[in-house]
Amino acid sequence: MTLRARLALGFVTITLLLAVPLAVSLLSLRSAKRAADQLQEQAFAASILVSRMRGASSRLRRLETRVYVSKGDDSVSVDSLRSSTHSLLLEADSLPHFGLDTLKQQLAKPLDDLAHFGEIEIAALADSQLVVAENVSVHQVVPAIDAVDRTLSSGEVRLQNIASERVAAVSEAAYSATQLAGLLLAAALAAAAIVAAWITRTISRPVSDLEHGMHAVAGGDFEHRLEITPERGDEFGRLAESFTSMAQQLAELDKLKAEFVSVASHELKTPINVIMGYLKLLEENLYGPLNERQSEIIAVMQTQADSMARLVQHLLDVSRFEAGAARLEPRPMNLRGFLRQLESTYGVLAIQRKLTFAITASDALPEVVTWDADRIEEVLGNLLSNAFKFTEAGGRVDLVVRAVGEMVHTEVRDTGVGISPAQLPHIFDKFFQADNQQRTSARGTGLGLAIAKEIVEAHGGSIAAESTVGRGTKFSIMLPVVATTAGGAPRPDASAESLAEEASRESPDAAEVTA
Repeated sequence: MTLRARLALGFVTITLLLAVPLAVSLLSLRSAKRAADQLQEQAFAASILVSRMRGASSRLRRLETRVYVSKGDDSVSVDSLRSSTHSLLLEADSLPHFGLDTLKQQLAKPLDDLAHFGEIEIAALADSQLVVAENVSVHQVVPAIDAVDRTLSSGEVRLQNIASERVAAVSEAAYSATQLAGLLLAAALAAAAIVAAWITRTISRPVSDLEHGMHAVAGGDFEHRLEITPERGDEFGRLAESFTSMAQQLAELDKLKAEFVSVASHELKTPINVIMGYLKLLEENLYGPLNERQSEIIAVMQTQADSMARLVQHLLDVSRFEAGAARLEPRPMNLRGFLRQLESTYGVLAIQRKLTFAITASDALPEVVTWDADRIEEVLGNLLSNAFKFTEAGGRVDLVVRAVGEMVHTEVRDTGVGISPAQLPHIFDKFFQADNQQRTSARGTGLGLAIAKEIVEAHGGSIAAESTVGRGTKFSIMLPVVATTAGGAPRPDASAESLAEEASRESPDAAEVTA
């Protein structure tokens, strides 16, 4: 399934999942509205009708009293009494339309009595039969009106109960619908979250894999393999195929570049050596004496030739490490003797620059280590030279060496200008030069630390740096006691036993040497 199809399927699924609780909510609202309309049309209208009938009953009571008092002479009151009685009968006939059949049946006899005896009372009053009219009023008409009032009052109570029951039923239905909609919504959201997580995982994992792959390739790891494969059949599969092809092409280009740099550097060494040789001969006046100006020019040319030779050698070293052709020659070496040699070499430089230089070695250091002494001296020499170069007069440079299990931990600390946090992660990159180079008269090539890192890692160790601007820099190196490199075997001409015996004969005095 393609990525577009997965996205479309995911979005459609999420839409349908969210549409279900919405549809249930709409149906519940429609049902509640229907119940509310029914309640309004029946219960409310029935209540109005019963209230109107109670008003008509009260009016009948007043009209009957008025007719009796006027002894039937008030024709208007008589007509009103008959009209009100007829209206009450008609309204009673409307009760079944509102589901009040029982109430109509209960009102049937009192209303019939009211209509029948009301006419008798009116006729008796018209014939001046006051006694008959009074008996009919007291014993028939008024009791009929009272019966109508009682029946209507009880009807109102029943209507109120029915309305309350219906309101409660509607409320319960609405509450149940709300709960159901809430549950469905929660379930829909959970399902939508699962679908969203599936979509996110479908996209984010390949994207993250590609991102890591690009970082690896950018860092020079052209052999990096992606977890996603071209067989996926979607866009990410095609990207993986393009990535693999790109990495292979970059690996070939990098190999060609390393080979070219190696060949070019090697070829440059011969003419540079010839130039340096002739400069040496000129300096020694082999071709005749030189005047002062010529000697100055020869000295400048020698300095530049040395710089060029050093750069070519660095390029050659870098190309060899990148091509995997660099060979180390690890052999047993006396570690304390090696440190004393470093102190002797760089102590003079520290005095010249008016710096405090100290080498501190822990008592637990192994006497013999198996390293490529020339390469490790190159690493530490590079770090110490940088420390001297970037530390002002009156500052301090320390070389601290101690044992950590089967490893030797070496620190080169200085109180120099430091390196900014933004540039610190890049100091081991080839040709990178930090801003602190501006504080020195001689700028480097940007290859020294890159080569140092390659040498340390070729020994099976690691190198790291910490720095604070204005307070100094610390380089930390971890090396195994016996180098794990496969680049070469230990030299047989110096055994560990002979070096240990040599170390035991030497005086193990002060572990710290200060210049």
